[in-house]
Amino acid sequence: MLVRAGAVVFIIGALGTLATVAPLLLGSDPLPTAAYLVSMLMGVGFALALGGLLRTALAQRPRAGQAASER
Repeated sequence: MLVRAGAVVFIIGALGTLATVAPLLLGSDPLPTAAYLVSMLMGVGFALALGGLLRTALAQRPRAGQAASER
């Protein structure tokens, strides 16, 4: 669940990053500060997904040890 939420937040941040870079490449006026804050969600989403992966891996570790000892 945490990995999915992190992926969604990452995608929102990636879209925000594309939206903030596009005016700079096209030569138009830069977007307001709020758009740059949305682009920071990319890192937050990555951290959430990584935390979810670590949490899942640590939760499965004792089960793997029990399965190996039962053989």
